[in-house]
This record gives sequence, structure tokens and C-alpha cells, in this order.
Amino acid sequence: MLTISHVGRRFPTGTQALLDASLRLEAGDFVALLGPSGCGKSTLLRLIAGLDQPDSGTLTWDAGRPPAPGEVGYVFQDATLLPWATAAENVFLPLRLRGQSRSQAQPAITEALGRVGLTGFEDARPRQLSGGMRMRVSIARALVTKPRLLLMDEPFAALDEFTRHRLQSDLLGLHQSIGCTVVFVTHSIYEAAFLARRVVLMTPRPGRIAREMASPLVHTGDTRLDPAYAALVAAITLAMEAALS
Repeated sequence: MLTISHVGRRFPTGTQALLDASLRLEAGDFVALLGPSGCGKSTLLRLIAGLDQPDSGTLTWDAGRPPAPGEVGYVFQDATLLPWATAAENVFLPLRLRGQSRSQAQPAITEALGRVGLTGFEDARPRQLSGGMRMRVSIARALVTKPRLLLMDEPFAALDEFTRHRLQSDLLGLHQSIGCTVVFVTHSIYEAAFLARRVVLMTPRPGRIAREMASPLVHTGDTRLDPAYAALVAAITLAMEAALS
């Protein structure tokens, strides 16, 4: 889908966020960008989204062009919902901005909310929803345009562990059913090991790609109790310690 070659990004403040970062995204992949806070994970995500531009290097899309509007979904760490709008109205927002009427968009809104388990909560406002439910609305809003690429910037970081585990499992199910490419930013080794097909380790600032690790996990039953999961967490931990040293 995308080839990132020797990309660098320096902010106007002089901070070198990324340096000589190279990565390839395959269609249908699930990639976790893993590293300590401030290592450039979110900056790389913004470059992929087209929200920022590199100072050096290139991003080359295999289709010959960046994804069209609606082909990229973006989920932030905070749910970023309109507080005065219902769940359905929040999910409708990307389609409204594309010029669709509410009646035209209603089937897609219903489908997106159903995919994240919020059927029956269409008329609830953010203050009436739990933190996990608000994040589900945010994910539904990103999915409503049926994106080819879903970018997620630590979306579960502020949630309690129980909700986080449940949403991680739900996200895996969504990825399997939808088949879009996912790039997921996290600083949790456990989360990266559970979710990703490929874990990309990043060094402290300036961010570089230190190593890529393929996941051998097959998600059947409770993966977190699988010895292969524990072994993968241990292997990533050792690789990250080496990258940080």
C-alpha cells in the first residue's frame, strides 16, 4: 500500500522528531508502532495521514496517489466527539462533510454503530456514555466511510484495563471482518503483541525504525493465556531494551 523511505521531520522549534525512518505497509496489514513517549510515533502517523509533510525522504503510494478523502480513517487518543451531538450525529459527521444528507447516510451510520456494538445507543450524547462507549463512537465515525486505511493514535490509553482488553478484542474482530490496513500507535508492549501482525519498534527521539517483528500468534480462545503470547511479549521487551540502550 505505502512505502516510506528515509523520512525525516524537524519541527520549527528545532526538535528532530523523525530521522531516516523507512517502513512498508502492505494492504490488509495490522502494524503497531511501538516506542516510548516522544519517539515520533504520532508524527509518523500524521505523515501517513497527510496531515503533515516530511522534511526529507518520500512516502510513495502503490496506487500512484494518496488515498482519496474518506479512504483514511483516523482515531485519536481522545474520542473527540461533539458534546452536543448524539452518537449517530457524531458518526454522520464525515458523511455530512462529503455532502450526504442524513437520509442518504443513515444505512452507513446504522451499520457503523452496529459494528462497534452500539445498536440502541444512536440517540445517546457523549455525557451519557462511558469512556469505552465514547471511544466506540469515535471508531464508528472513522469506519463509516469504509476506509482502506485506519490510523489509530493510542486510542485506548486513557481507558481502564478491563475496557481496554475488551476493545482490543473487538478491534481484532473488526479488522478481520473489514480487511482494511491498520496502523496502531501504542507505548504498551502487551497491546502491540496482542493486536499486531507486525510490531515496529522505534527508538527515542529522533525516532528511527529500530526493528520489525512479525507476530506468530493465532487468535483462538484467550490469546493472553497462550504461552506464545507470553513469549512474544518477552521477545519484544528484549528487543525494545536493546533499541533503548
